[in-house]
Amino acid sequence: MRIHELGHVVLYVTELTRMANFYEKVLGFNQISHEWPMALFSGGRTHHELLLIEVGGNPHGAERVHELRPGLYHIGFKIGDGPDAAKKAYLELKEKGVHIIGMTDHAVTHSIYILDPDGNELELYADVSNDWRKNPKVVLAPPKPLRF
Repeated sequence: MRIHELGHVVLYVTELTRMANFYEKVLGFNQISHEWPMALFSGGRTHHELLLIEVGGNPHGAERVHELRPGLYHIGFKIGDGPDAAKKAYLELKEKGVHIIGMTDHAVTHSIYILDPDGNELELYADVSNDWRKNPKVVLAPPKPLRF
C-alpha cells in the first residue's frame, strides 16, 4: 500500500454555524452541505477536503494555550503560488480582522498561521519554490521570519 495524497480532514467543532461561516466566508472554502450536525466543504480537488461535525463543548477554544502534547499541531492549506499569493492572503486576513499568530518563510513556502474559532491552528501557505522536487531536504531549511 502507498498513500497517494491527504484526502480530507474532519474536525469536531463546538458551534457548527460559526465554524462553517469561518471556513466559507474567511477562508473561501466552497460549502457543499450544511445540515446539522455536519458541514461539508471542497476546494474542487476532490469530493471533499473538510468535514465539520458539531459536538458542543467550550465555545471559547481559541483562548486555550497551545500545549506541546501528542495530537494535531496544525492543518496546512495551500492558498496559491508565489510570494504575492501569501501577501494577498495576509492583506485579506487583516481586512477581515483575523488574528495572525505567526508568519514564516520556510524556503519552499511562505506561511501565515491563524486559529479558527475553536482554536485549531491553520497554516495558510503559498509555494514559492520547487527546489524540494530536486532536493527533498530543502524543506528542512531553517525557518526565517516573514514580513509584508
